[in-house]
Amino acid sequence: MKKFVAGLGLSALPLCAAGTAFAAQPQDWQWRFQPAATGIMEEIRWFEVYTLWFIVPITLLVMALLAWCTFRFRASANPVPSRTSHNTLIEVLWTVGPVLILLFLAIPSFQLLTAQYTPVEEPEMTIKATGVQWYWDYEYQGEEDSLSFTSLMLREGDRPAAGKEDKSVYPRLLAVDNEVVVPVDTTVRVLATASDVIHAFAMPAFGIKVDAVPGRINETWFKAEREGIYYGQCSELCGKDHAFMPIAIRVVSQEQYANWYAAAQENLGEANRALMAAVESGKDEEKVASVAE
Repeated sequence: MKKFVAGLGLSALPLCAAGTAFAAQPQDWQWRFQPAATGIMEEIRWFEVYTLWFIVPITLLVMALLAWCTFRFRASANPVPSRTSHNTLIEVLWTVGPVLILLFLAIPSFQLLTAQYTPVEEPEMTIKATGVQWYWDYEYQGEEDSLSFTSLMLREGDRPAAGKEDKSVYPRLLAVDNEVVVPVDTTVRVLATASDVIHAFAMPAFGIKVDAVPGRINETWFKAEREGIYYGQCSELCGKDHAFMPIAIRVVSQEQYANWYAAAQENLGEANRALMAAVESGKDEEKVASVAE
């Protein structure tokens, strides 16, 4: 079953890809998950479709039974109610049926849950995310030169100076001044905690969500397989500005990450601008190559 799930995830990946870089964010009238950027999220998307094959027939069956009972056993058609109190066949069916259904749901569910807490390889880098009312502090750990910074929601008046005026890439209420930057195809450990009240670190496109609890460290991980910028939010009600506490993670190439990390030691703002310029330059090169082909 697990291999089957993984295979479906890999086969679905090209269908979601619109290029090597994109911005995954909520869309108007969206009713399905965001495009997956990790293998775990691919499995979550598959599991959602898998469960619908049970939920939809069960819902239709229950509705049909209710309609049939309402019509068949209405008072006008049954002036004398039935006194039937036992039916062995029906009792066996409504006992064995749900047990089998729950079994088919439980096996892939437990496999997915295990995968979410079991990295496929030893994490290559660790980032500590600390929730604060109402922003995030990040600390890159395990590097020769540590790096820490604060990530605040980008205010509308600060967009021109930050070079983030394109709301299709840097959406309102989700864009931040300093994104978390990680290299593609790298297993990243995230340590989540909080300094005041309970927050939650959630990134839909990665399939991760973990509570950030004061005085406690919770751990999750992800391995982004596609470059781009991804958006999440604090997912635990934490006060009046809970809705204004976005999370943004930019996934770049190994080379771009190395250059950004080195430059960020000296000047984070300049490093971010240089990285944005490098990403845009890469997009332009891809466009030229696609036209040439």
